[in-house]
Amino acid sequence: MPERAARTVLAFDFGLKRIGVAVGDAGLKSAHPLAVIAAPGFADIGRLVSEWQPAALVVGLPVAERGAHPLARRVERFARQLEGRFGLPVARVDERFSSLEAGHRLRGLRARWRALDSVAAQLLLEQYYDERAA
Repeated sequence: MPERAARTVLAFDFGLKRIGVAVGDAGLKSAHPLAVIAAPGFADIGRLVSEWQPAALVVGLPVAERGAHPLARRVERFARQLEGRFGLPVARVDERFSSLEAGHRLRGLRARWRALDSVAAQLLLEQYYDERAA
């Protein structure tokens, strides 16, 4: 496996209509918004996996303050489908407040709604790096 691919990670902020995607380098602990694709997006995800050749994937898992989050089962199914389709490890990270924080980062941008999901995926990837470093 090439050096770059061994460190590349793709992250996904799953939504019923859109999926935000970010790419990062685990060695540098860098993360960047990449794309927003229409859900379920497996053809687009396949193209991104082929292009970026990641060593791992990250999915934001919604967590409710009390009880189960309504999307948790669907997101877990999406994560399992990624594992099965692409044969890559899929880490789950708590996505609480990622979209809210993404909105704060994009405040003042005219078309921020277009980038919101990919910036949320970037935040998930940053969180993944932080959790692995701890």
